[in-house]
Amino acid sequence: MPEIIFTGSAGRIEGRFHPAKTRNAPIAIILHPHPQFGGTMHHQIIYQLYYAFAARNFAVMRFNFRGVGRSQGSFDHGTGELSDAASALDWAQSINPEARSCWIAGFSFGAWIGMQLLMRRPEIEGFISIAPPANLYDFTFLAPCPSSGLIIHGDKDAVVPQKDVNALVDKLKTQKGIVIDHQVLPGANHFFDGKVEPLITNVGAYLDKRLAAGATVKPEPRGRRTGAG
Repeated sequence: MPEIIFTGSAGRIEGRFHPAKTRNAPIAIILHPHPQFGGTMHHQIIYQLYYAFAARNFAVMRFNFRGVGRSQGSFDHGTGELSDAASALDWAQSINPEARSCWIAGFSFGAWIGMQLLMRRPEIEGFISIAPPANLYDFTFLAPCPSSGLIIHGDKDAVVPQKDVNALVDKLKTQKGIVIDHQVLPGANHFFDGKVEPLITNVGAYLDKRLAAGATVKPEPRGRRTGAG
C-alpha cells in the first residue's frame, strides 16, 4: 500500500495506491465522503472498498480530496473535487498504460463526484455508488448514464431518503443497454453503522458477477465527453 503524491489543479494530492499483479489489469478509483464532514481516504468504507478491488487484482487508488490531510487546496463544492478525481485517474492511467478498463467507486459525496467523472471519461465501464445523495445534489447530468453499475443504500438512511434514491435509479434504468443493480441494505443508516461488513460483501459479490461476465473487456469507444476539468 505505497503512499503516493500526485499533482492536481490545486497542488499536491496525497493518496494510496495498490498496484495490480498483471500489466493490463483494470483500474479502480475510490472516492471518499464529504470533506467538510470528516470524510477522508481513511474512512472505513473507503478503506474496505479499496481492498475489495485490490483482492480482485485491480490497480486501485484512494486519495484525499483537496484540503484534506496532506492534499493542498481547499474545499471547492464539488468542482475542484471532480478535477481531483480526474487527476487521480490520469495518474493511475500513466502508471498502468495497458489497463483494459476503469471503474469508479464512491460513498455519499464521493458517489456524486464519481458519477460526474463517469460521464466525462468514456473508459470508465463500471461503477459502485454507495448512498448517493440524490436529494442533496443534482444528478440530472446522468442523461444518459453511460455504464452499468451498482447503487446500494440503507433502508434506514435519514440523510438521503430512500424515495430519492429510488427515483434516481428509476431514471437510470430507462437507458437501453445499461443495467443498474439496485440494492437496499436492511437496517442500514446513511453511515452503515454496524452494517459495513454486509455492505462490502454485497459489493464484492457484484464485482465478482461483473468480472465473471467479462465486464473488463474494453467497451466500444463512445467518444470522449466533455473534459473533467
